[in-house]
Amino acid sequence: MKWTHTLLAAATVAQLVFAGVAQAGSNLEEIKSAGVLKIGTEGTYAPFTFHDASGALVGFDVEIGEAVAKKLGVKAEFLEGKWDGLIAGLDANRYDTVINQVGITEERKKKYDFSEPYIASKAVLIAKADDDSIKSFEDLKGKKAAQSLTSNFGKLAQASGAELVGTDGFDQSIQLVLTGRADATINDSLSFLDFKKHKPDAPVKIAAEQADADHSGIILRKGEPELLEAINKALAEIKADGTYDAISQKYFGADVSK
Repeated sequence: MKWTHTLLAAATVAQLVFAGVAQAGSNLEEIKSAGVLKIGTEGTYAPFTFHDASGALVGFDVEIGEAVAKKLGVKAEFLEGKWDGLIAGLDANRYDTVINQVGITEERKKKYDFSEPYIASKAVLIAKADDDSIKSFEDLKGKKAAQSLTSNFGKLAQASGAELVGTDGFDQSIQLVLTGRADATINDSLSFLDFKKHKPDAPVKIAAEQADADHSGIILRKGEPELLEAINKALAEIKADGTYDAISQKYFGADVSK
């Protein structure tokens, strides 16, 4: 009897686990059958995933998700959540993937699978457009750099010999450069491209950039090779047919794939 109860209990647990996975559309066939790719995202991180004036969810990552879903032959359904719990939502089977500028790291790869990178960002040195004295990171020595003091960008500026002027983030940093209260700022290339997209006449430039880029990918649970392969195929197709470039140009005015 004990053996029978153990078997029944194990079978029940297995059924519940399978049911939970199937309900979330955790494999390619389930997703295609449901006609929906469930995507976790923040909805508060412009220009990647945010709400426009009409309240609609828009952004670079949103359009990438929609384009990938279309290639899979399904619709994209976005489920919004705070960043701190976003990836954990995969574990809870709330959605199939997360598309929200999730950096591909060795630590995350131990627990999750990533698609091929779909966007890259680099540390760039931003200076006034007419400042010819700053052409490399080494030229920051003895100059003032507007930085978030605890950020990796701040540490890079300090290592380059700059005097740090503390700020709360990119917007404040760029304003200090524009007003001359700082000579430069080291910041994210995507943030700069977004800024220039909205303010193309702003007299600032990229004076130098790091060679190595940080990449983000579409993240999903391990053990779903068919879905991973299908997503990678979809990404390759939207890059080949011009869809990716159109989205990239729309939000950044540049190719941000590499």
